Amino acid sequence: MNKELMEALDILEKEKEISKETLFEAIENSLITACKNHFGKADNVKVEIDRETCDFLCYAEKEVVEEVEDDVLQISLEDAQEISRKAQLGDMLHVEIKSKEFGRIATQNAKNVILQKIREEERSVIFNQYYEKEKDVVTGIVQRHIGRNISINLGKADAILNESEQVRGENFRPTERIKVYILEVKNTPKGPRILVSRTHPELVKRLFESEVTEIKDGTVEIMSIAREAGSRTKLAVRSNNPNVDAVGACVGINGTRVNSIVDELCGEKIDIVNWDENPGNLIQNALSPAKIVAVFADPDEKTAKVVVPDYQLSLAIGKEGQNARLAARLTGYKIDIKSETQAKDAPGFRYEDYVYDDDEYDEEDYGEEGYDEEYAEENYEAADSEGTGYDEEAYGESYEEEPDEAVETEETGQEA
Repeated sequence: MNKELMEALDILEKEKEISKETLFEAIENSLITACKNHFGKADNVKVEIDRETCDFLCYAEKEVVEEVEDDVLQISLEDAQEISRKAQLGDMLHVEIKSKEFGRIATQNAKNVILQKIREEERSVIFNQYYEKEKDVVTGIVQRHIGRNISINLGKADAILNESEQVRGENFRPTERIKVYILEVKNTPKGPRILVSRTHPELVKRLFESEVTEIKDGTVEIMSIAREAGSRTKLAVRSNNPNVDAVGACVGINGTRVNSIVDELCGEKIDIVNWDENPGNLIQNALSPAKIVAVFADPDEKTAKVVVPDYQLSLAIGKEGQNARLAARLTGYKIDIKSETQAKDAPGFRYEDYVYDDDEYDEEDYGEEGYDEEYAEENYEAADSEGTGYDEEAYGESYEEEPDEAVETEETGQEA
C-alpha cells in the first residue's frame, strides 16, 4: 500500500473538501501527461490506480510485430515474449512504464497538472459553497477598504461591499464582524467573485427569519417589506395560527428580538404592522403610528385616498414624506393623504358619508401595535404646502427635497 499517497489524499479531502475520486483522476492525467512529454505521444498509454491501496500502474498498449517501425506503438515478437511467453504476432501487449524513468521536465509537468487540478477544484468547491448561500445572510469580518469599497472575509473567500450597497453613515473598522446579504456569486478564472449588500430589504427579512422562531417554522409570515436603508423599515406580517400574535412574536419580550436586529442595523428604526387582505385596513396599518379617519382604496387602479385628523397630517406624511412613502411601497398603492379640513372641500372624497367620533381619537389612545414612541416624538414638519397630501410621484425617492412651505401642526408625540 502506498501509505504516503493515501495520507496526502486524506488531508486534501479534509482541508480542501476535494473528493478523492477527483484527485485520483488528476494523478492519472498527470501520469499520462508525463508519458506524452517523455515519449512524444501517449495515445496508447493507460493508467490504473487502486482506490483502496493507492497502488498505481502505468502501461502502454503495444502491438506485437516482426519489424518495429514505431517503438512507442509497437514491440518486436522477441521482446514481447520476454514479457509474456504466450505473446503472438498481432497481439496487443501491456508494457509497463516505470514512472521513475521520467525526466525532470516530464515530472515537473506532471506535478503542475496535479496542482492545477487541485486549484480548479478548490475554486469550484468555494463557488458552489457560496452559490448555495446566494440571497442569504452571512457573517463576515471587515478586512480593508479598497477605495470606497470594503473587502469582507467570509471564511474561505473574500467578498466586496460596493459603495452603492453601503448604508450612509455606517463606518466599519478592520476586524469588525458584520452581517451582509449575498447579492450575487460569479465564477471567474481567478475564483468566485462575491458581491454583498447592507442596503437590500431582504437583509432585514433574513435577519428576522434567523431571530424569530415563529417565522422560521412558518407560523408567522413576512408578507411585505419596505426599507430606506439607515433610516427606517416597515414590515407587514401575518400569523397562520390564531393563537399567535404576529407583531408580538417579531417584537419579542420587552423588544428583545427586534432590538437585536436594530443593533445589527446600527440603530435603523423598524415598524412592524399587521398584514390585512383588505386594502383599506392594510393601508391604515401601514401608516401607523398616525390615526386614520377613512380610507378610499381602488384595487384596480392601485390608488388610495386617506383622510386623517388635522393634527395628524404631519405624522401621517412623516419627515420629508418618509412615512407615506414607505407605506406606499409596503402596500403597493399610490397614497394621497388629506386632512379632514382638506377632505371636506375635495369633491372626490364624499367625506359626509364618513363621520367619526372625536372620542375615538383621544390623545391617550396611542398604544396600538406598530406604534414607535421615538417615531412619534420626532419633530415632524408637514411636507405638503398646498394641502394636497402626499403624492409619491411628487416626492419620488428624494430624501433631501424640502417643501416650499411647511404646515405648522401640533406636536403629536405622546407616550404609548
